[in-house]
Amino acid sequence: MSALALALVLLAALCHAVWNLAAKRVADGGFAFVWCYDVASVVLWAPLALVVLARSDAGILPALLPAALVSGLIHVAYQLTLQTGYARADLGVVYPVARGVGPVLSMAIAILVLGERPGWQAGVGAAVIVAGIVVVAVGKSAAGRRGLRAGLAWGAATGAAIAAYTLWDSYAVTDLGLPPVGYFVTTCLWQVVLMTPTLVRRHRESVRPVARAHWREILLVAALSPLAYVLVLEAMRTAPVSLVAPVRESSIVVGSLLAWWMFREPDPRRRIAGAVIVLAGIVLIAL
Repeated sequence: MSALALALVLLAALCHAVWNLAAKRVADGGFAFVWCYDVASVVLWAPLALVVLARSDAGILPALLPAALVSGLIHVAYQLTLQTGYARADLGVVYPVARGVGPVLSMAIAILVLGERPGWQAGVGAAVIVAGIVVVAVGKSAAGRRGLRAGLAWGAATGAAIAAYTLWDSYAVTDLGLPPVGYFVTTCLWQVVLMTPTLVRRHRESVRPVARAHWREILLVAALSPLAYVLVLEAMRTAPVSLVAPVRESSIVVGSLLAWWMFREPDPRRRIAGAVIVLAGIVLIAL
């Protein structure tokens, strides 16, 4: 991995941890909150996407809309699952579990579906990730044992979505050659389209209160979530996903520290130790 790609991924990890901190602050109206920040993402990033597409020699590729639709479907599932997890459990549980389960599932899919045979380091790495999750799981939770179990379940579900969109989006920007900024904005636009019917039927009354109470969080997520992922997609164009994916998970440690600092979640030493162990396992998988 080049120095530029490494810098892009590390910056993305910091942005990712910060926007997850903002999302954790929204306890109610999760569906409306996700819809609001998806809309804000399109508004903020569409001008840049149009400029990039206009300057591109390839123009708008035919694969852009269908590929972004698939990504949009996966990202809607990811966003709603993550937001539900944050509403029901601690950030210090959901975040490291979600970020740890993703690489393990990606490796399992590579073995079972793609027929890949990773080295022994990958197997050890998967075991280390599980051990790190166990360290997080046996600690205390502000929401009690039920909240801890909820954090593990929603974190694991979020990790499954992470594995799905990581594999698909890597294919979209590498094999299909789609420009990262235009691809991500189109994905966000599809997310708005997909969520709007349900919003109108069930969550319309929540939009205004959520926007009024959490406009700062909406803007923060709208700016940093696309920035974090565009940086990762850009890095994937010059570095293999097997290296990019684990480096970006350094956000696990940052997120655990922020969870303790901002929310005073219990058992910070155990949570941070578990996050470091999960990160070490991810690095082993990438070797």
